[in-house]
Formats: sequence, structure tokens, C-alpha cells
Amino acid sequence: MTVTGDLTVSPEDELFRAEVRAWLVEHLHGDFADIVGTGGPGREHEALERRREWERRLGDGNWIGLGWPVDKGGRGASLTRQVIFHEEYARAGGPGRLGHMSEQLVGPTLLAFGTPEQQDRFLPGILSGEVLWCQGYSEPGAGSDLAGVRTKAAVRGEEYVLDGQKVWTSLAHIADWCFVIARTDPAQDRHRGLSYLLVPMAQPGIRVRPIVQITGTSEFNEVFFDGALTGVENRVGDEGEGWRVAMGTLAFERGVATLGQQIGFERELTAVVETARATGALDDPALCARLVDAWIGLKVMRYTAIRTLASSGDGAPGFEGSISKLQWANWHRDLGELAVDVAGTGALVTEGAPYELTDAQRLFLYTRADTIYGGTNEVQRNIIAERMLGLPR
Repeated sequence: MTVTGDLTVSPEDELFRAEVRAWLVEHLHGDFADIVGTGGPGREHEALERRREWERRLGDGNWIGLGWPVDKGGRGASLTRQVIFHEEYARAGGPGRLGHMSEQLVGPTLLAFGTPEQQDRFLPGILSGEVLWCQGYSEPGAGSDLAGVRTKAAVRGEEYVLDGQKVWTSLAHIADWCFVIARTDPAQDRHRGLSYLLVPMAQPGIRVRPIVQITGTSEFNEVFFDGALTGVENRVGDEGEGWRVAMGTLAFERGVATLGQQIGFERELTAVVETARATGALDDPALCARLVDAWIGLKVMRYTAIRTLASSGDGAPGFEGSISKLQWANWHRDLGELAVDVAGTGALVTEGAPYELTDAQRLFLYTRADTIYGGTNEVQRNIIAERMLGLPR
């Protein structure tokens, strides 16, 4: 396969693809066949223990941190091979990754901003799939407006003492560590005076309260810090420079894994088309046109992402990641609406008591959040306007 957009797949890369497929057939469709396809949007609660075991199996196979430097435990894989892995993983029905934030967010952040001691301490646990992380960014009153965080961290001896609350913290109920943005200089406001801290979750000063979502599941949580502690050696970057580190993490969030995400989108779209064929919705010109638009939108996303990632050099887009976030958030939300429209009036009621959802209903409800989490559409548009186009505030 040759992909346009400055990303070319060589014969050697095709051998790598064969290696990935063979490993996934042996392991995912072997010992872990029971969790194929689990943990997707709106199904985050499924098979948590088995998916945690799967993370460790990925680590055993050296499939975590593919693009990381070899001397840091990675494979030093090219962008093309990272894309190949994510695409094949999605095509094989790989379960939703519990280690996504570990591998794609905090790991690259430590490689870029962490000290050698921090890298030696934390990277092995991520690479082995043993240690799971969550992200302590959003707060009540400071969701997409990250600069408004009020969680405080004060130095006491060799430790920071944290007090405050985070919200919408994905997988906090099973995470071992949390990377937290906290205000360490109360005299400063907005993006000044913040620090990026690595905080252990298993301690008396932390309480996690799951949030029941509209899908009936609980991926998100509230996290309360009441005198929680972490060592000063667990601060990434200088004190008061947390904003710069946090922005680096967000750039990695919108990196190479987006290609794998789009394979999942393709699978969802295929299911919607199959439903349309079964229900006769394909005979409706309006619905048929929306299905075609969805297919075109998916192709546009793919080529845009490949071009952006290829030009970034290290697989972490800059502000262009905001364009990608806008694209997929709107596309996925529209797909959710299309899914229930194709399903017809039957989509208006649940299949069973008390709240048994169909895949179309689950997709529709879950995608209500796509344009909000990870930075709202409004925030992304501000970033594009101010930082890319140079428009005035």
C-alpha cells in the first residue's frame, strides 16, 4: 500500500505489517479472544481486568512505545510503522487501550521534558503495561479553560501538598498515577504559576468518585485532593513552568494514534451502512447522501492527519492538531446522529430494562461529548485563530 500525503510504505514496512498481524492473530485472537472489540466508546467499563492483562501482554511483546528511542526502551520505529501498528490494531478489533494516556501522553512528555531520573523511574512501568496513568487537568470552572485551574500545591519540606478537585478524569478509578496541573504560585494567575506534578493515586489524601454518564457507564471521575502528597522530584519542568509542559502533552494527545482512531471510525461507519442496507434506509436519498458525506469526511480526515504527522517529524503535531480535533469531533458527532436516523423509530426506545442500549444508541449518546472533551470546538477555533492565523483576541 502506498499512502499519499508524504507517507510511503516500503516493502520492509509491509514485512513489519505482517509481523504485527501475525502477533495479533496469535495473541489477541488467541489467549485474549474474549476481549476483541471491547472497551469502545460508551463501553469503557467492559472487561477491565482482562484489558489490564492485555496491556501487560502488549508490553511483553514490546508493542508499547514503538516510536520511543531504543535507549529508552522503545523500538525507535518510524512514523510509518507506528501508523501501521495502530491501523492493524484497530482492524484486528483490539480492545480500547487502558494504557493510552500512559503511552501517548505522559510517556512522550517525560521523554521531552522529564529528567533522566524521572525517565528511568517511570518509563519502564509504562513500557511493560504495568502502570496506568490518568490526566488531572479539568476542574469545575476550568474545563477547556485550563489556565483557570485552582487546585493548589504548596511545598512542605521535600514534598508538595495538594488540595483541590479535578473532574472528567478518565480511568482515575483504576489508575496508579495522575499527572496534575496545579497552581504552585497563588500570586500568579492564568497560565503563570502552574506546575506539572506526577502524583501517586494510592494514598489517603485522594478520593475518586465515578460519574455516571448518559450511556450508563462510568469512564469519567471526580478526583478530590485533600492534603495529597508527592515528592518535589516528581515535578516535570521547572516550578511555575507547568503550562509549557501541559501544552506539550496536549500536542502528543493529538499525535499518531489519531490514525488508529480513524480505523475505528471506519468500522463504525461500516456498521451504520450495514444497518441502512438492512432497514432499507439506503433507498432514502437524504440518508444515502449523508452516508456518502460521512465516507468522504473520513477520507479527508485520514489524508489531513497523514500530512500533518508527516510534516511534524516526531509524530506530534503542533497547532495543526486543533484542526484534526475539530474535524474528527464534528464528524463523529454527526455519525452518531446518522446511526440513530438510519436505525429508524426503533432507536427511540431502549432494548431492555433498565437501560440496555443498542450500538447505535450508545454511539449517539457517547458522541454528544466529542465536541467538548479534549478541548471544546470553541477552544480549538480560538487556538487556530490566535496562534496559527495571528488574529487579534
